Amino acid sequence: MTRPSVRSGTPVLEIRGLTVTLPEGADRKYAVEEVSLTVGAGEIVCIVGESGSGKSVTAFTVMGLTPRKELKPVAGRIRLHGRDILGLPERELRRLRGEKMAMIFQEPMTALSPVMKVGDQIAEVLEIHTELGPRERRERVLEAMRDVNLPEPERLFHSYPHQLSGGQRQRVMIAMALVLDPGLLIADEPTTALDVTTQAQILELIKSIQRRHGTGVMFITHDFGVVAEIADRVVVMQEGRVVEQGPAARILTRPEHPYTRMLIGSVPTLTPPERPPRGEAETALEVRRLNKIYGHGGWFGGGRVVHAARDVDLTLHRGETLGVVGESGSGKSTVARCIVRLVDITSGEILIDGVDLAKLRQAELRPHRRHIQIVFQDPYRSLNPRRTVGQSILEGPMNFGLGREEALARARELMRVVGLAPEVLDRFPHQFSGGQRQRICIARALAMEPRVLIADEAVSALDVSVQAQVLDLLDKVRRRFDLAVLFITHDLRVAAQICDRIMVMWQGRVVEQGPTARVFREPSHEYTRRLLAAAPGRDSFLAAE
Repeated sequence: MTRPSVRSGTPVLEIRGLTVTLPEGADRKYAVEEVSLTVGAGEIVCIVGESGSGKSVTAFTVMGLTPRKELKPVAGRIRLHGRDILGLPERELRRLRGEKMAMIFQEPMTALSPVMKVGDQIAEVLEIHTELGPRERRERVLEAMRDVNLPEPERLFHSYPHQLSGGQRQRVMIAMALVLDPGLLIADEPTTALDVTTQAQILELIKSIQRRHGTGVMFITHDFGVVAEIADRVVVMQEGRVVEQGPAARILTRPEHPYTRMLIGSVPTLTPPERPPRGEAETALEVRRLNKIYGHGGWFGGGRVVHAARDVDLTLHRGETLGVVGESGSGKSTVARCIVRLVDITSGEILIDGVDLAKLRQAELRPHRRHIQIVFQDPYRSLNPRRTVGQSILEGPMNFGLGREEALARARELMRVVGLAPEVLDRFPHQFSGGQRQRICIARALAMEPRVLIADEAVSALDVSVQAQVLDLLDKVRRRFDLAVLFITHDLRVAAQICDRIMVMWQGRVVEQGPTARVFREPSHEYTRRLLAAAPGRDSFLAAE
């Protein structure tokens, strides 16, 4: 890929020897230690590393957004356009934010105020930092919204965040960050939660803005597909230190540090492995013509009707992993929630052992719920923070009649299965890492001895190395317990590696399904081809083994 030329001269951002302390009792003394890096005008520098590596602490320290009582800079300097900004008063830093530097956060729904129209939120930046009047501010906001390719900016100006899609909310955040044309843009995992096509659009937008405005971009990510797509240079961080940095082409193809090699080696490729043909296996789950319609009635019956799932058919066999892929809003998670009966379906059949779960009332469903278990995207929200993980795992089996001692023995064995010590059953969720919490959620699901396990974006928020471990775990428990796994994901690399078959959904419909290798090699539907073409790093070495 051809990169824009990087401008010479004084760097937009220069960090030298930055050291930030952690609070007393933390697992190490420093959040970041002796960190040095630069970002030039017109340059995209990707900061990569696992959770806890110090990526975000570095970025938030540059912005002056760290809680100083907990994360205190004790050494080094940060120069913005040649000026040392470390230790500036809050009032002066507030002036620099927006004018000279700006930040795009990972989750725009939490970064945007839910009670303000998005146009007013962008205009607020201009009201604070400029002398423009209301009419001039409005025109500047509309211009910024057009600049980030938001459709119908005049209409969206008066919309609230919840009325926009995830990609549109992220574009609003970018417009807000760039409305004053700052020289430095810090992007903290801005595409992690987005589907591949929206992610591709946001990455292209950031590259386009960088080229047009000569903006220096510090891009924090754990996705090496994104790195391959946009980076000029790469900085690799581990446990608060920079262990390697250099041109993206060199880092990606000839990494020198063992940690960098481990990270890149953990990245799943877009080439599905060869899988031996399966013989006839028992059908674990069958879904026939499933429909789910959400209706919003108006005063005169003219409310909005949304067909979230349309005539969905699927068959899942024991010992098989079926991947469901598609953009946000395609109906993937709706189908999963209908199968588990977290929401009632409008019409159709959900068959397990010849029993149609769709026809059962909630009271009649209870004995059948153990057969289908689900693992969600966010394990921290899935576990009760006030209960030990042991209590959470024991609850299900004991509710279905298992004695406490037998349930405890099962929980201890499952801890070993998922790679954790049985002794941790007495700990609380906050005492574990994200990957460990997801292992606990898998153990809790397996405690019910289900026939079908649904994984709904179960690894999308994890670092690449932890993601690889959890994927290996899912594959191991599938083989050990002869599970049928319905694997929902927007990450095509993950789907390529773990799924026997792929089902592609678009606008609530199944538009294509078949063996994973065939779908990736010879997609028959135009929508599938668009999804595959949008995968970041598609044309890099990450595309194949």
